[in-house]
Amino acid sequence: MKSLLPLAATLFLSVPGALNAQAVPAEPVFSAAAVRAHVEFLADDLLKGRDTGSEGHEIAARYVASQFDGLGLTPAGDAGGWLQRVTFQKTDPAPERATLTVTGPGGTRSFSHGGDVLIGLSAAEPHLDVAAPLVFVGYGLENRRLGLDDYAGLDVRGKIVVTLRGYPKGMPSEEGAHLSATKAMVAQSHGAIGMLSLGTIQSMKARPWARMVQFADASDFTWVSPDGTPFDQAPGIRAGASLNDPAAEAIFAGAPQGIAAIRKQADRKGGKPRGFALRTSIRIRAESVSQRVTSPNVVAILPGSDTTLKDQYVVLSAHLDHIGISPAKPGDPADKDRINNGALDNGAGVATMLEVARAMAMSPRKPRRSIIFLASTGEEKGLLGADYFARHPAVPIGKIVGNVDLDMPLLLYPFTDIVAFGADHSTLGPIVAKAVAPMGVTLSPDPMPQESIFVRSDHYMFVKQGVPAVFLATGFANGGEQAWGAFLSGNYHHPGDDMNQKIDWDAGARFAEANYRITRAMADGDTPPMWNRGDFFGDLFAPNAAKANK
Repeated sequence: MKSLLPLAATLFLSVPGALNAQAVPAEPVFSAAAVRAHVEFLADDLLKGRDTGSEGHEIAARYVASQFDGLGLTPAGDAGGWLQRVTFQKTDPAPERATLTVTGPGGTRSFSHGGDVLIGLSAAEPHLDVAAPLVFVGYGLENRRLGLDDYAGLDVRGKIVVTLRGYPKGMPSEEGAHLSATKAMVAQSHGAIGMLSLGTIQSMKARPWARMVQFADASDFTWVSPDGTPFDQAPGIRAGASLNDPAAEAIFAGAPQGIAAIRKQADRKGGKPRGFALRTSIRIRAESVSQRVTSPNVVAILPGSDTTLKDQYVVLSAHLDHIGISPAKPGDPADKDRINNGALDNGAGVATMLEVARAMAMSPRKPRRSIIFLASTGEEKGLLGADYFARHPAVPIGKIVGNVDLDMPLLLYPFTDIVAFGADHSTLGPIVAKAVAPMGVTLSPDPMPQESIFVRSDHYMFVKQGVPAVFLATGFANGGEQAWGAFLSGNYHHPGDDMNQKIDWDAGARFAEANYRITRAMADGDTPPMWNRGDFFGDLFAPNAAKANK
């Protein structure tokens, strides 16, 4: 890896031209060298992987703040500064391994965390000891609109539910991804006290057990509200765990249907295995320790130029954190590289945001709506910094009309299409497509719905507050599919995501231009982005908002 280099000069040229109220101004020229310079700094070994709460992340935050300051933007953090300080509760496993013990017709069998079970941490119960009978509840989903009622006829009060990971095959991926993320809340609403998760044939292909075990000892984070209360969306679910096959077979001992048959049924299109009470019970015991740490979001505003529209805000966001330094493994050489630099994830996204901010700030005509630039923290810990900001925004949430999130643009090939995850739900879809069309870039649908990406990046936290939002990534055309496959199975969340990769910096400049066009179109349109009439997410999170005919 390279040592810290002097920053390359940022190049920017504005071409003046006439502009009506809805047109995009003459386009700036984006520099590959400028994008590279930002990423070189953010991905340097000195920052040690920018982990949430680390000194390296604090350095990165100051870098971004200094860039905003140099552009003449308005600080929008705490007390008139650039930083919105977020307090987190960080929970780590104690040295003694957590255990899950199964009791039933097959006798008693115990499993240790990190083997065939992965046991969740409880910040609320550092000395966790929970025992209860088990009830299988299929996918554990409930939504009248989509005809889902997996709890029908089941009594789970005071019990631990067993769910299949994911959602029924053939279900729309983004709706399915959202409902999957709400399973604990649904279980809690029915009186359950714990939840176990089992892989399906489909989910195990997307996320094999060996891949899950790699993160078995990762810290658990949640943000803490200003009144000192740690956030927990389902506090009634006291215990949780994911199970590999041996543990799954143990809990289904004596059941009327085995896990293999259930998985086969679930693998059919529309397959929805019905739930039933199991003949087994479990006991989960786990020791943990917690501490409070802080880490900042970096927030800046470019005020709008239109007297009528400047009180509406478009948010351009990118997460600044990464996953830090990997723990040493037995037998590792002393000089093994363990720094997860996060050049593409998400140094490239932050670099894109900074170059869009530069283009906006230096444009001879400022955008009509105001722009909020957000470099969030804690994304890798569960989208936490963006969640905190969306619940404690710099301006009233009702004035935020749209969000574009930049996360891990894969700048390894000359992309010709982009994917706007979430584009089908609002007018952001046609806005994005029209904005990039002059570049010869097309808009493509989600190419990997099995990854549930819609709920895995920061834009989702704005969606949950009723804001139309999309997450932008480079697409699968022109070699993209091969590049994405190789990256996700190789350098993703790995020390290899550094400056030694063959990064296409011209693609970085092109991606910055695309996002400038998109953000500018959102900011300058006569009408703000709107949810489509009858859309699942618009009806769920913004039922009273004006809707657009699709």
